[in-house]
Amino acid sequence: MADNMPMLRKDLAAVARKARLTSAVNDVDSIIAQLLEARESIAAGRDPHAASLILTKLQNPIKEGFETVNNDLKAVSKTQKEFGKALDRSFPITPLPTEYDVMQKHPALINRAIAMHLLREGHFDVSRVFMDEARDMASMITNVTADPDHNGYGGDGDHEDEDAAMATGGSLSDSHEAANFTQVESKNLQDKFQRLYSILQDIKTHNLGPAIEWSRANSDALEERGSNLEFELCKLQFIWLAKSRSHDLSPDDSEGEEDDDDGRNASGFGMSQFSNGMSAAFGYARDNFDRFRERHLAEIERLSAALVFASNIGESPYATVFETATAFEDLAAAFTREFCSLLGLSAESPLYVAATAGTIALPRLIKFIGATRSQRTEWTTASEMAFETPLPASMTYHSIFVCPVSKEQTTRENPPMRLPCGHVLANDSLRNLAKGTKFKCPYCPADGQIRDAQQIYF
Repeated sequence: MADNMPMLRKDLAAVARKARLTSAVNDVDSIIAQLLEARESIAAGRDPHAASLILTKLQNPIKEGFETVNNDLKAVSKTQKEFGKALDRSFPITPLPTEYDVMQKHPALINRAIAMHLLREGHFDVSRVFMDEARDMASMITNVTADPDHNGYGGDGDHEDEDAAMATGGSLSDSHEAANFTQVESKNLQDKFQRLYSILQDIKTHNLGPAIEWSRANSDALEERGSNLEFELCKLQFIWLAKSRSHDLSPDDSEGEEDDDDGRNASGFGMSQFSNGMSAAFGYARDNFDRFRERHLAEIERLSAALVFASNIGESPYATVFETATAFEDLAAAFTREFCSLLGLSAESPLYVAATAGTIALPRLIKFIGATRSQRTEWTTASEMAFETPLPASMTYHSIFVCPVSKEQTTRENPPMRLPCGHVLANDSLRNLAKGTKFKCPYCPADGQIRDAQQIYF
């Protein structure tokens, strides 16, 4: 496949050179110009016979113009078809390995992943219909398998029971409850993700009030996670007020929010704080930053000092602090991450991550399967990939360690161990090297006791 790439690049360059619609567009423009000219001539003339003469003379040029356009399009289509044939020759269709499907016995997990993905993407109606149909299917299969006479035979009942359990993702006794989202679960999740999308939409319109309100309502849980989300939201609100000459409350912002006794609304914004410029930012900082002074005092002092350079903040040492080109987009991503974490979910859709990682690994998998078949060997590692897949950094969720002695990746049962000399081995390798309770490091002259080795946590 790699050997075909130079030729494909040449073919692609030929497509870019030949498959252009410029000639066709110019010919169409020429036809339009002739028609417009004929219309103006007919409109300007008073002789009724002149119109017929003009239209008669126009027939052949228009016909030739359409033929020219068709020829131009045929040339483009021919070039594209030739490149398609070159792609087919270079990348022949290879059947995917289907001998063993690790997810075949867990369709309920797939259903949940699909439903969660639809919710994450905001397709609430589609997700609701999907979950309802999945529940109905699980209930129907469970009812069928619960009838001892449903098959009319004695020998095939076990197989149908197994199929039903497989279809619902669990044992026959609890398959209906564990297989799919219940109506209460689906409604609860939909409400939460609708709230998420509503807040994200407000963030996109630079309205941070609902996000700050949510973060304050969940401040204890965020604090346990060590999250700075609430402070980052208030910080961006302060910067946005400082950079805005006029930042009044819109009708949408003010509706449904009642003022507290101290003049602040439910989002923590005092009505007087939405005046103009730096005075609004100063008032907002005075009313809201006090609660963050223990953890973020240095940052608060830096933000306050920046107000001194209000007239030329862009040329001041605080220019980077007040840069908001991507601040709202970054904060929206952080808010999504924290929102999902409090629900016990990952920030990204597991279905998207799995499909993307599988797509990246698929070419190597096909090549590996072909090699094992040609050598009449089998893939013996059922719980893990038989080869390394180069995934991007965004899909690297935890560190791994490969023992330099055994060349095997460490696991919970075989954790990495740090020797007193500083070298790291897998626990099994250390045990194999030890003589009694003593061992000698394979990479330096140091000796040590097994009890002195410490387990490392990545």
